[in-house]
Amino acid sequence: MMRFPGKTLVSAAALLALSALPSFAADKIVLRSSDTHVADYPTIKAVEYMSQILEKETNGRLSIKVFPAAQLGEEKDTIEQTQLGVLDMNRVSMVALNNIIPMSQVPSLPFLFKSVAQMRRVLDGPIGDDILASFAEKNLIGLAFYDSGARSFYNVKQPINTPEDMKGMKIRVQQSDLMVGMVKALGANPTPMPFGEVYSALQTGAIDGAENNWPSYYTTRHFEVAKFYSETEHLMVPEALMMSKMTWDKLSKDDQKLVRDAAKKSALKMHELWEAEEKVAYDAVVKAGSKINKVDKAPFIAAMAPIYDKYVTDQKMKDMVARIRAAE
Repeated sequence: MMRFPGKTLVSAAALLALSALPSFAADKIVLRSSDTHVADYPTIKAVEYMSQILEKETNGRLSIKVFPAAQLGEEKDTIEQTQLGVLDMNRVSMVALNNIIPMSQVPSLPFLFKSVAQMRRVLDGPIGDDILASFAEKNLIGLAFYDSGARSFYNVKQPINTPEDMKGMKIRVQQSDLMVGMVKALGANPTPMPFGEVYSALQTGAIDGAENNWPSYYTTRHFEVAKFYSETEHLMVPEALMMSKMTWDKLSKDDQKLVRDAAKKSALKMHELWEAEEKVAYDAVVKAGSKINKVDKAPFIAAMAPIYDKYVTDQKMKDMVARIRAAE
């Protein structure tokens, strides 16, 4: 059973019936795409940009209708819908795929990429294509990687320059075993909690800090209560744009190429849009008095050895990690 907005429960059989709805009319194809982000978010705008490319190249025969703000469900549900062919396309965080597609765990690892620029070069190239190809075994077609910049730690107490500075700090993390392990390895006390509770938890002292990217630090107003932002850039977890294999198989070879090429172009557009969001956020928190410091990442990276030992056990994953680290 799956839960849609409005608390309605829909069976798998009903979903399969829904998949027969005519998004594939004889002379026009409208691909339905889901996203949990709000309507003006960079990922939404990027998929709309992809739709514009397809409409232009096919004289309106191919287009995409985006459903933002989790209108069709949260990521777990929409992944299942995409596998079933109920949804044609989907944009999800790579973390949401970690329990489904083993190779998706690799770009979710801490301190894997040297920089956001290197991450984009890697994921927009052959290495990224190989990771996307692994989606097919789960009835999904990986089209392109979007990203959400780099995540860093911020707190109410002091600048973090070394892992020692984090010792004993209560740090909010996502509800993920890998995230809990990462924060423990740095000497802090991981505290899983819903994102919406973080502001009040920082304000009351229930937690000392959290971690996220610049736009999230700004838009949540966390900068008002946690003034110290330390650029650890410990995670650069990409987001995946993918298509149902059932939908993909209905497309002609020419249309498949058009869709894949348009997706790659939309990823470049998404990077542009994201950088603009980051600049607005960074300038705003600096003006508001946040104390920002860069860090030497070497001791943080060294502390991750047990995390890699625990989570990178498959030889294919080890090889992929080595390829990414060797890439410029």
